[in-house]
Amino acid sequence: MPPESHREEDIFESQFIDRYLSEYASVSSIVREALPFELLATVGGVIAGIIFSGMTSELEMIPGLIVIYPGVLGLRGNISSTLGSRLGSAIHMGLITDIDRNNPELTNNISGSLLLGFIMAILLGFLGHFVTLALGFESAGAFKLILICVISALTSGVILSFVAVLLAIGMFRFGFDPDNVVTPSIATIGDIVSMFMLFLSAKLVVML
Repeated sequence: MPPESHREEDIFESQFIDRYLSEYASVSSIVREALPFELLATVGGVIAGIIFSGMTSELEMIPGLIVIYPGVLGLRGNISSTLGSRLGSAIHMGLITDIDRNNPELTNNISGSLLLGFIMAILLGFLGHFVTLALGFESAGAFKLILICVISALTSGVILSFVAVLLAIGMFRFGFDPDNVVTPSIATIGDIVSMFMLFLSAKLVVML
């Protein structure tokens, strides 16, 4: 191929990359795509607070539950948001194009997220128990707190992993940047789902 053709291809590629990056990284595109989901995140936090306000009886019956509450929200939101970011990167690189159970990139990300949530839930239950005792309060016991954390983490983890995959692939197909959309969305949904699952887990443990 003549040198002129190479130069033309390089110029065209450079212009295409510059135009793509100027649109991708522009302030207007970031605000336009992220702002609606940031507003939803604010509303989601309020909804999670409403759910928590209905847990008065569980908080009284399970000493130590209020200590693990912030950890459960942070744990699930952080892990799911990280999953969403990893999915967005994989989609941009063309490693994930559809929901395919035979795609190792997709299944490994989901499995790793669930395993990490399980491990951290156990640690959170132990930590909640000992911190509660260290503060001079009565604790419902390490077993109960761990059981609540594990049940809520696994159930919310499965739901949020499915949502993260749908959001990442769906937003990319509609022309949105998953990195602008998935993280605030999954953080919002994660707060609501985690709070609801914590509520159900606490009720289940109380019944045992």
